[in-house]
Amino acid sequence: MTGSITRALHHRINTASTGTVVTPIYQNSAFPADSPYFYTRKNNPNISEIETVMAQLEEAEHCVAFSTGMAAINSLLNLLQPSATIVVNRDIYGCSLKLFIREAKRMKFSLVQLDLSDLKDIDQIPKETALVFFETPTNPFLKTVNIKTLADRVKKACKDTLIVVDNTWATPLFQHPLTLGADISIHSATKYISGHSDVMGGFAICKSPDLAEAFREVRFYGGAVMDPNSAWLLRRSVQTLHIRMRCHVATLKEMAEFLIQEPLVSKVYLPVVDGKQLKDYGGILFFDLEPDFSGAYEKFRDALQLFSSGTGMAAVTSMVAQPYTGSHASLDDEEKAQMGLGHQLIRLSFGLEPTADLKADITQAFQHLKAQQP
Repeated sequence: MTGSITRALHHRINTASTGTVVTPIYQNSAFPADSPYFYTRKNNPNISEIETVMAQLEEAEHCVAFSTGMAAINSLLNLLQPSATIVVNRDIYGCSLKLFIREAKRMKFSLVQLDLSDLKDIDQIPKETALVFFETPTNPFLKTVNIKTLADRVKKACKDTLIVVDNTWATPLFQHPLTLGADISIHSATKYISGHSDVMGGFAICKSPDLAEAFREVRFYGGAVMDPNSAWLLRRSVQTLHIRMRCHVATLKEMAEFLIQEPLVSKVYLPVVDGKQLKDYGGILFFDLEPDFSGAYEKFRDALQLFSSGTGMAAVTSMVAQPYTGSHASLDDEEKAQMGLGHQLIRLSFGLEPTADLKADITQAFQHLKAQQP
């Protein structure tokens, strides 16, 4: 782990002719005809650099950068044939699930939703499945999907099935899906990789050169390439990823213990850090408000002073959200019910603020909530 971080921190494209210690932004669309980059829609020095860094962090050979994480997932679906069978975990980011549902209708995919955190459901994966897609820890509820067990069982039935893990919340510091049997690791770089709520991007990481080339072809013709400035910003942010994550981990542990003691909180959701698949975890948790405080999220949110309610997370500043009306707003009521998603569930993303300040802010917000109840 330490070696991969060090290599990633020091990797640069060849800047020997200029002597720079930081790669400049290559904010240009075209290169000479004999250049390995040729055209930025195909590749660019800044994009190439961040791709190499991310591949190193994931202990992989190939990484393809996209404009967003959703663009990476959409490109994945472009690799499939019409009428293919797709298995998607039931607990998953709302927009990801909605994309699979929409594309299943358009491309006549057979879409199967299972609870892949349950070994019994893993055994229900059809043998003809072309793609299995899941997050671990899951969004929401932070459940664990055992990557190795799933990959072993699925590949035994059909070696050509693609096992795809959205590794965004675990980060490449704490989980390496490809070493556990997954074929592709997906990231929304907008989250921890950026870490500052100021840039968007996505990555598809794999060991297979054929898969990497297929992703690059989809990206080239679909135009979903990351822009050079975003690539440069993400490269800069990776330099502090291990430091930021160390703080996120420490803050999460302290804030989770604090929330567990809060009478208005009925349950706190945390992932299982087993030290094998998931080495550590930080930043984001979910909790349920007590049922007696129905419809209280808005009052709680508005009383907070240090938590932004914007669409974002995994950054240096803390954020609060209600998955029902936020990350999973694109799902209808029935789809939310199938996921077990209710109005009482709240997501907190802790930034780098002192924990004493975060505790004080949450405490006064709970006090405000109590005072507002009839």
